[in-house]
This record gives sequence, C-alpha cells and structure tokens, in this order.
Amino acid sequence: FGPGTVIAAAFIGPGTVTTCSVAGLKFGYSLLWAMMFSVFATIILQEMSSRLGLIGQIGLGTAIRKKYVSRIEKLLMMILVISALGIGCAAYESGNISGAALGIEAITGMPVNILSLFVGILAFLLLWRGKYKIIESFLVSLVVIMGFTFIIASIVIKPDFSGIIKGLVPAFDKDSLYVSIGLIGTTVVPYNIFLHASIVRNKWKNPESLNDCRKDLIFSIILGGIISSAIIVTSAEAFFGSGIKFENAGQMAVQLQPLLGTWSKWFFATGLFAAGVSSAITAPLAASFAISEILGWSTNLKSIKLRFIWIVVLLTGVVFSVIGFKPIPLILFAQVTNGLLLSVIAVVLILVVNDKKLLRENANSKIQNLFGIIVVLIAFFLGFVNILKVLKVF
Repeated sequence: FGPGTVIAAAFIGPGTVTTCSVAGLKFGYSLLWAMMFSVFATIILQEMSSRLGLIGQIGLGTAIRKKYVSRIEKLLMMILVISALGIGCAAYESGNISGAALGIEAITGMPVNILSLFVGILAFLLLWRGKYKIIESFLVSLVVIMGFTFIIASIVIKPDFSGIIKGLVPAFDKDSLYVSIGLIGTTVVPYNIFLHASIVRNKWKNPESLNDCRKDLIFSIILGGIISSAIIVTSAEAFFGSGIKFENAGQMAVQLQPLLGTWSKWFFATGLFAAGVSSAITAPLAASFAISEILGWSTNLKSIKLRFIWIVVLLTGVVFSVIGFKPIPLILFAQVTNGLLLSVIAVVLILVVNDKKLLRENANSKIQNLFGIIVVLIAFFLGFVNILKVLKVF
C-alpha cells in the first residue's frame, strides 16, 4: 500500500459513513456532485502536499516554519495554522469517539456517553504505549472490507442510474449546503495534507518517482470517493423520502440489508467501531506531529510536548462525546467544522508549493494554481453561506 492508500483510509471514518448516510437520507442522489468535487479537491491538494514531500523532502509544518522568516509573519502564520489544526482535529476526534461508541451501542444497548469514555481510554492507552500499528492495521482492514461491501450493496440494489447522473450536476440548494460542506470536510481532511507530505518523504527519495506518487494518489482517492458515493446511493435507496431521522447505528445499518440481511446491524456496528477507533488514534497523532513540526519541537512519540498535544486533542474529543450531545449531529458538525477550516490550510499549502527555491521546476504551474484557487473559492463560498445561514442572514 502506498501513501495514497493511507490517505484514503484516513478519510473513510465514522464521519464519512455518517455524513454520506445523512446525505442519502435527506437529499437522495442530489449531493453526489459534492462528493465528486471533494474527490477533485482532495487530489489537487494532496498532490501538492505529496510533491512537497517528494521534491522538497520536507513536511508542510517545517516548510511553513522555514518560509516565513520574519517574526511577525511566522507568529501570525503559526497562530492561524495551529488554531485551524487544533480546532479541526478536536472536532474530528469528538466525531471519531462518538462513531466508535455508536458502533458498540448498536450491539450492547449501553449509553453512548459511557461508551465514549471507554473508547477514549482505549485510544489513550494505545497512543501512550506507542505500539498500536498491528491493532490499527487490523481495524483499517475491517474498514476497507466495510467500504467494499457498500460498493457491492450499491450494485445489488439496482439504483436509479438516471437519478445518479442528475445528482452529479451541481445544484446549490440552501437547505443542503450544511451537508455539502460536511461531505467536503470529511473527504478533504486538513490534517491529511500535513500527513501526506511526511509519508511520501519517507517512502520515496528520487524525484523521478513523482509519476508513481501521482498514480498512487489518484487511484486511491478515486477508490475512496467511490466508496463514499456508494454509501450515499445505498442510503438514498433505503431511506430517501421515508421521513425518518437517524438516532443510532442500527437505523443506518438498514441500508445494507439487501446484501447482508439480518447480519447488517452486526457488520455495520463492527465497521463503525473499527473506523472510529482507528481514526481516534490517527487524528490526535496527526495533530501533534503537524503542530510539533510547525513549532520545531521533537516528533518522537515519547516527547512530552508531543504527548501533551495529542492528550489535549483526545481529551477535548472525549469531553464533547461524553457530556450528552446527540452523537449523529455531533459527528456531522465535526465534518462541517473542518470543511469551514479547509480554506485556511489550503491557502497556506498553495503559498508554500509556489516557492521555487524549495521545489525548483516542480513548483506550482499556472494550471495547478488555478485548480487550487478554484478549490479554495468553492470551499470558502460554501462555508461562508453556511455561516450566513446559521446567523439567519441567508
């Protein structure tokens, strides 16, 4: 598996499963365009990140620290990026923990807030020991199996293909904007932009590997997008127009009944738990690595400063999951929050990969900048309209 596979696996978490299920429930196929845009945006931004890692042999955090030499510039950039990363990862973490808890609740019937505490303790122990790779690989394997099951299910149900084609045409409906930005936030994960550069740097050293790196990325992200789209399709077929409101994982699992029958609840619950725990490990760790890199701190797993960052992110996620927020709206809110913060990280990335001193002839071309700006403007527009809607202006 290449770095692209890791990035795709990182965004197929409880946030994606829940947000895509809600999209299908409320809007049928009509938000497939938002998923298509999310895949395009992920490829554009992650390609820039991977190029930074391969050609520059540097992580995005270190590049930010080195590019902005002036004390004021550096301070402003650090505050901006660290705030976006910290808030975003804490929001994701609350969704990850709630998602894992929802999975256990579907089988045991125990309260989600109690189960969230259990998931938080489990994630803490795995992160503190630093020996979680085998467990994480097993959990990710379960998530991959769940993803392919959704693809098969979306074929078995024989969906309305004319409706799917129609759903790929962008339609800006103010009622669906909240879920649209959630789909973007759950796919174009801001911390993955930092993570990708570091993984690529460790895998490839030769600039001639750039084409291999791009092929790995494009294949993996498109596959991830197909899985997400399959969840929207199965949910739309099962729930659209039914008038129900998701309260638990057992309800969402119904979309797999045409393929799995009575086993759908157990399968869905197990997959959601696996996705939640694996993501509950990744989000705080990614935040701690990225922030430590920006500040020039050690990225050793046993570093006190690094541990402090991931503990704060994890603890914030646990608190919001335990204090009684309804888990499904909380998970959706976490994705929307990151969709709103995406523009900040994307602009910083574009500024860095235009540095010819760092990337030489592989710095951004005009067409790459154009695509990057399109992604930023659309994400910003959707986010801005969402804020206006919350303020009752739109």
